[in-house]
Amino acid sequence: MPSHPSYRVPHLLPNVPAVPQELVAELLDDWQQLARQEPPASLTDYVSAKYGLDVSTEYAGIPLSCPWGKASGQLSMNTAQVQDDIEAGLGFIVLKTVIAEDEQQQQSMAAWAVQEARMLVEPIEGESGETGWNVSWKGRGWWQSFEDYLELVRQARQLSVAAGQGDSPGTLIVPSCKYHLPTPEETGWKVEEYHYTTSRLLEAWYSVSSEAGEAMPLEKDFSPTLAGSDHSLVQQQILHWLSEVPRLIREGASHGPPSSRPAGCSIRIGLKLFNALFDEEFQLQMLRAVHQPGPGRPDFLIYGNRLFDLNRDFEGRRGIAYGGPDLSDRNLRVLEAFQQEWADLPGGPLPCSATGNITSGKMALEYALRGCSTFQLHTFFQLPGNQYRRQTGSRTQRALHELYLHPKHGLVVWMHHLAATLGLNDSPIRLRDLVGRGLELQR
Repeated sequence: MPSHPSYRVPHLLPNVPAVPQELVAELLDDWQQLARQEPPASLTDYVSAKYGLDVSTEYAGIPLSCPWGKASGQLSMNTAQVQDDIEAGLGFIVLKTVIAEDEQQQQSMAAWAVQEARMLVEPIEGESGETGWNVSWKGRGWWQSFEDYLELVRQARQLSVAAGQGDSPGTLIVPSCKYHLPTPEETGWKVEEYHYTTSRLLEAWYSVSSEAGEAMPLEKDFSPTLAGSDHSLVQQQILHWLSEVPRLIREGASHGPPSSRPAGCSIRIGLKLFNALFDEEFQLQMLRAVHQPGPGRPDFLIYGNRLFDLNRDFEGRRGIAYGGPDLSDRNLRVLEAFQQEWADLPGGPLPCSATGNITSGKMALEYALRGCSTFQLHTFFQLPGNQYRRQTGSRTQRALHELYLHPKHGLVVWMHHLAATLGLNDSPIRLRDLVGRGLELQR
């Protein structure tokens, strides 16, 4: 990979995995042969059994059979998309981000409910010289009615529950929401949006199944477009949001008539942090802020949303979000720096789900080494068809084939590399044992 002379690529893994050539040859055969066949009933089960892996993990403390998820966006807006992803074997699906409203259907963040679905997928070059892929679009959040979104939550849950098998965790359905965030000029919070929207989401989610101990995960989306808005021009305002939003969502979860909430229902709140238009030290301040004890501490994190370029143009809109290698490089640098502070965190680091230029199993493990236990993808499900070895099946099936089996960049070969490097038990090699081990590779 060519690099610009002064640029440090923040990767912990080498260019070539240190594994037996017999393993590489076996993976190459599977990568080529399985691409021409009907996929196994469960690709996760297939690779786990054949290659001695355990890729089970947790999202928000909830068990999953595999770490792969679909990030919130245009690819999780309807039941057909959800059905394809469940059949392909994703561990979790984050639904399109709904814009919160109050009981009178008023939305303070209505500017994010933009009806625009067209996306442009194209190559992008990072500062390092590495090439990747980027998706541009003008749309933002869910633009249909809130009632339509609640119906999507119910139907997606029904599909997931129906596909569940025995004790194996099914595909987890995760709502996503953008609530009111006051600008520096505003003096208060529109708590009615938090109360009404959260209580209705809980009601819809639990209407399908209310097993004991089952919690609804919810992602609070701090979208990348916030970085270019008047909302986030002041650092202290952003830190104030982070300290208040989880508390307001929890209040909303207890709002409304008890009859609408099954006994024992609960919510697990995740903050999807964005890359603000400040330096990386401020990103660290954001991470420190959300780890403070108290009612403002979330249950988990998603890190980190796309970059924002005020000067980038797309179809007449100036200022759009973008991804690619620069995004993952920045995310990895920040997470690595924050990992140095884990020992001083009250309560330890929060569970974290990674997002940002995850286009290979190798990149997923770069995030895992820095503390992320699951991996959310969006762009990788939209690449041109010739970028996947498998040419049949859904895009999700094709993507998982690459993510697991690619003989140079797949999860299987790099889990074996890390097991050998870290001296781990190889019967099986557990993904959970790799999470957060990055500092050991720097010694």
